[in-house]
Amino acid sequence: MKASDTILLNNRTKHPVVLTRMGFGGAPLGNLYRKVEETDAQAALQAAYDCGIRYFDTAPQYGLGLSEMRFGEAIKRFGRDNIQLSTKIGRLLVDCAPDEVTPEAFVDVPQKRIVFDYTYDGVMRSYEASRERIGVANADILLIHDVDVFSQGSQEASDAKVRELFDGGGYRALSELRDAGEIVAIGAGVNEWQVCERLLGLADFDGFLLAGRYTLLEQEALDSFLPLCVERDVGIILGGPYNSGILATGAVPGAKYNYADAPAPIMERVRKIEAVCTAYDTRLIAVALQFVLGHPAVKTVIPGAVSAAEVEANVALLQTSIPGTVWSDMRSEGLIRPDAPLPEEN
Repeated sequence: MKASDTILLNNRTKHPVVLTRMGFGGAPLGNLYRKVEETDAQAALQAAYDCGIRYFDTAPQYGLGLSEMRFGEAIKRFGRDNIQLSTKIGRLLVDCAPDEVTPEAFVDVPQKRIVFDYTYDGVMRSYEASRERIGVANADILLIHDVDVFSQGSQEASDAKVRELFDGGGYRALSELRDAGEIVAIGAGVNEWQVCERLLGLADFDGFLLAGRYTLLEQEALDSFLPLCVERDVGIILGGPYNSGILATGAVPGAKYNYADAPAPIMERVRKIEAVCTAYDTRLIAVALQFVLGHPAVKTVIPGAVSAAEVEANVALLQTSIPGTVWSDMRSEGLIRPDAPLPEEN
């Protein structure tokens, strides 16, 4: 399995999006939690391209436009026709006074505040602003960003944003852009599979960027959502394969799970998974990364990176050979579900 292996996100259209098996997620390059120097950001993007990665994902939220601008600099070197690009709609960036800056997990960012807007006008304005920041004529994939409970704060708020998307014309705007050939595919980038399943019940989507909800630790999406994706030929871009860190670091003190300190039951489960990996001299992080690609709906995985070394390490993990006994032992010990497809089976 190589980073440059290609697969179709959506083969129902005449012009499917061809993705590499590993993509590059742009959130860390928006100075997520800590400042990333411009030289390091460009070195990470260049290393991804040099390693054969051709799918790059970003969003206005990531650094309040900083990630998109950094992508733009790299794309000048790569050539727009040589990559596949996705960005997102739902957040408009508005100039503001210093005390109005929207609280975010990003540091040292442009002086902007965020306004959520999923209407027709909001979609069109967001997409136009993203194209200007990146310096491109178009994106390949346009994703509805964060209409989930996790991001909106409650089920009621999430429901309101979904209604705005449809009643306010946001979905119509996405459809028009796709029908006109401005973009190839539409979907949503969210932290919960449940809202993806709901969206699929309301309209036609090509794929979803799902962050952290199908991993070694979380497989509830196997109950209904992932089978539905296979049935309807909807592709999954899988972000957060390490559940915010614990599947990369292991059950160490302070290990993070879903952006917070990992609770005791998660720590214990990870210790058991680590024990299986250790028995076969295999790294937990490699097993976690490759596990998600075992499901036929998952088309690409986009682990984060802030340096060339991290990119190269991710690619090496994807190419690591995992003994089949690792998977069979985890199944027999109840550490992964018996119905979870495995990489060796896909």
